[in-house]
This record gives sequence, structure tokens and C-alpha cells, in this order.
Amino acid sequence: MKPILATLLIIAGSALLSVAFIAVSIFNHHPSGNPAAAEIRVEQGDSLAAVVRKLRAEKLIANERLFLLWARLRGVETKIHLGLYRFEGPVPAWEILERLATGKGMFHKITIPEGLTVKEIAALLGKLQIADSERFLAEASAPELLATLKLPNQGIEGYLFPSTYYFTPSTPEKNIVLAMAEQFRKVSAPVLERANGARGLTPHELITLASIIEKETGLETERPLISAVFHNRLKLSMPLQSDPTVIYGLKDFQGNLTRQNLQNLSPYNTYRVPGLPPGPICNPGLSSIKAALAPADVPYLYFVSKNDGSHHFSATLEAHNQAVKTFQPVAAPAPRNKTVARAR
Repeated sequence: MKPILATLLIIAGSALLSVAFIAVSIFNHHPSGNPAAAEIRVEQGDSLAAVVRKLRAEKLIANERLFLLWARLRGVETKIHLGLYRFEGPVPAWEILERLATGKGMFHKITIPEGLTVKEIAALLGKLQIADSERFLAEASAPELLATLKLPNQGIEGYLFPSTYYFTPSTPEKNIVLAMAEQFRKVSAPVLERANGARGLTPHELITLASIIEKETGLETERPLISAVFHNRLKLSMPLQSDPTVIYGLKDFQGNLTRQNLQNLSPYNTYRVPGLPPGPICNPGLSSIKAALAPADVPYLYFVSKNDGSHHFSATLEAHNQAVKTFQPVAAPAPRNKTVARAR
């Protein structure tokens, strides 16, 4: 009987080794079709089985039962941390379980819309408890950081790219600023390099113009037209007369732009100061940057709001005055005794 017992033990041992080998193989490899990036959210009340189903749905694991068994054997079945987890590229199952059990790599997802100022970005990060607003602003204006980014004179306004980001709860404010600035460089650099001083504007001036375009319209189709108005005015040495630049230069804007505001002595008051303001007035998206580089081939010098999110464009002061009467009947008439009128 002993030879038989020994044979059975050998078979059993081989089987266990095979199972262990298969298990280890599965836990160290990702399933076919694993996406380049995927995310899951572990929410209050989610059981481990529910989390595992999410992992399988995103093709992050190949075997649900084995993953559940492994978690139970490790004693972490009830120790999964709540939060958003983002997995970049193929990740082995053991590492996925490790992240869930320790909370390591848990992310906050935040989308920075186009057109926000640095102060508005700081407020949004603070509201979502991703960063301390004051520390973010301090880092964004730190001379050593600006020198690192090669922006010592321009400042950071305009150079934080609006996009979706993933930050861990402990990400330092400096790293958040650097991530957004690096994304700006990555996305905009190829576009600006192709420009190579196009239209007589430096890269900083192009970003400044792009920020004004961003603030003047939210319509994709209008951005090249808005760009054309400002390019045409610059060529003719006409004041840009852009309301958003005036607003940016006001310390305490109450939401209603007044005639007194238009007389404000500020380098951002494009009613009084010719040419572009000294720097961007917000952080523009790629569409506005492209529009600044490629204005539409039109003779427009004026535009007025049609009160539906769009604008009416005119090439002459006379046509603009008529448009103002049509679309802004209660507004004060555009001046007829001047060579320019308000751009909006």
C-alpha cells in the first residue's frame, strides 16, 4: 500500500502545484483586451463581489472567483477602501488587490473647464477638497517654480491646461501646478512651434489672445471669427475693446460692467490701452489657441451679442451700430463720432 500512497501523494502534490502555478499566473498577468487605462469607483455599500464585477467589466481581471478567493484568504474582504481608482496600462491582479486593500493609488478625478483663471482653479480645488486654495495660489506664484517652468516674467496665468486630472488625496499643491503646466506644454507646444512667430505675435502674445477668445465666446464655430476681429484690429492699431480684459483688471467686479469700469486705469483695460494686455486673462483650451493662430479670413472689426450665446459680426461701424439696435435695443447706442466702437 505504501507505493500506492506515495503515488497518490505525488499526484496530489503535482495537482496542488499546478493549481498554484495557474493561480500565480493569473494573478501576475492581465486579461487579453486590457485597456490602456481604466477606472472604477468603490462606493459606500459596495460588497467585494460588486467591486470584483466592476473590475471584470473593465477587463482588469480575468477570473472573478479566484480574485474573491484570494481576497478572502488574505483577510481583506471587508477592508477595501472607498474611492476612485485609476489603472494605467496592464496591471497584475495582485497589485489591484493591494491597491484596493491599502487605498494606495486612490484618486480624485477633477475636470478643469476652459476659461478659468488661476484663482478660480484654486477655488475649485479647494471646494472639492483636493488642495488648499491658498497654498495652491502660493505655489502658482512661487518665483522658483516659475523659473523652473521658464515663466518668470509671464506668470502662470494662461499656462495651466484645462483638462481632466487624477490626483491622490495627498498630492502636494506644487505637484498639481506642475502637472497642469506640463499638460499645457505637452498639448500646446507642437501647435506653437508650428506657428514660429506667425502673424507677428510671440507665443506669449498668442496665448494672451487665445485667452481673450476663450472668454468672448463658448461656440467652437465662432472662435476663428472672434480671432479675426482682434487680428484685424491689431493690424489697424485699433483698441481691442474687450470687456473680459477690463473685468480681469478689476479688483472687485460686481457682475455688472459700468462706464466707470471702462475708464479704469489698468494695463488690462483694452478700451484705454492699445494692443494686447500684458498677459492672459484665463487659461484657454486648445481650440482657442488654434483660433488665435488661424483667424478666419473675414474683414470683421466688430461683434455684438445676440443674447443666445452667439454673436453678430460686422465689418463697418455703420453696420455694427445697426446690429446693436437690433440685438441690444435697450443698450446705449454705439458711438458714431469715433473710429471704433465696443467690440461686443
